[in-house]
Amino acid sequence: MKKLLLISLFYSFTLLLFSQTQQIENLQRQQKAIQEEIKNTNKLYLDVKKQTTTILDRINLINKQIASRRELINVQRSEIEALQKEEQRLESEIERLNRELKKKQEDYATAIKGMLNHKHKQNKLLFVLSGKSIGESLRRLQYLREYSKWQRSQAEEIKKQNAQIAQKKDALIKAKAEKEKSLLALQEESKKLESEEKIRQSEITQARGKERELRQALQQKQRQADQLNSQIEKLIAEEVARQEREEEARRLAEAKKQAAKPATDTKTPKSSESSAKTETASPGTGTSPRIDPNASRVSAETFNLSKDFAANKGKLPMPVTGASTIVGNFGTKRHSEWNVTTNSNGVDIQAERGADIRAVFDGEVSKVFSFPGSNTCVIVRHGDYYTFYANIYDLYVKQGDKVKAGQSLGRIFTDPDTGVSRMHFQLWQKTTKINPAPWLNRG
Repeated sequence: MKKLLLISLFYSFTLLLFSQTQQIENLQRQQKAIQEEIKNTNKLYLDVKKQTTTILDRINLINKQIASRRELINVQRSEIEALQKEEQRLESEIERLNRELKKKQEDYATAIKGMLNHKHKQNKLLFVLSGKSIGESLRRLQYLREYSKWQRSQAEEIKKQNAQIAQKKDALIKAKAEKEKSLLALQEESKKLESEEKIRQSEITQARGKERELRQALQQKQRQADQLNSQIEKLIAEEVARQEREEEARRLAEAKKQAAKPATDTKTPKSSESSAKTETASPGTGTSPRIDPNASRVSAETFNLSKDFAANKGKLPMPVTGASTIVGNFGTKRHSEWNVTTNSNGVDIQAERGADIRAVFDGEVSKVFSFPGSNTCVIVRHGDYYTFYANIYDLYVKQGDKVKAGQSLGRIFTDPDTGVSRMHFQLWQKTTKINPAPWLNRG
């Protein structure tokens, strides 16, 4: 029972140690991802020209920057707390190991002292031979062997315990250094946050003098978005209906074929087989595979995606190459500063000048069309799912093309007057719109 209790305590301690270390590593990974996002957002903010028409763009980006900075600060605080717990755990562990070491050293010293006293009185040989019988002499010999073995093992245990204590002390020094480093980083991020909040206030102050103009701009954008959404909904509904009709036709044809089987000779004449093969291979029928001219534009990145679209939530690549950030969220948003409510069926993503808009998953280009204010738009079908990409100006694909995850669909349009490069991205499951943000891997 006691042995089981010790095993249970050891297992619990090991699990606690692993979870604590894992938590610190996870927090450090989160920090790196957020820092990369802040770097990207800052770069995009600097790319936007400072003028009246870009005030909203700049406010969106600085708001995003501040939100990411606050998130980073919260993660850093969590890391400092985890490091403090790790420091306390290591100190407690060193104390425990020192107590155990002291006890082992005392036991070992007592054993050595006893052995020396015993040796002084009689040597090992006399101790063995002085047994009253051969059996007792053999037992004494076995005892001496076991005792000698125990002495060696105790000496080895003491060495190991010393090494373990030294290792724990090194880990403690490292944890304290990591904590100090994190505290300094937290102070630095707090200063940057203060600076960014001042920039935001400056942008807001400038915007307040243009309220009417900005309200009208937001309302105009919403009207364009509503018209675009209406067009997308119509096209996707048509595509879903077409796919369902084709699926039903295939099902009926298969059922008819199965029903006709008993009345038909199961052996197909060789001439028919030959004819069928010839017909399939004959050129000009439209059935031969077409080489994709854009295959070379598939990204060299590896995305580690499942073949099932639905299994890739949180893993899909961003639908644009290079530095990017989401500046417009899915759903309804109330802009209290301008007394305007906007609604979006997808997300707006700001990217670098010259970036490529790319497919997030293997699929087929279902629709290509132009729309005022959104340039060229592309819908890609992935089974029951559809993705929509807007604001392409240099198109690389056409309707019917098969595309791979990461393959470029075209280049993003950059407004030459403002320096803003932004795309709109939507995700649908048949005729149901879905918030795409949780599906994208933004790490």
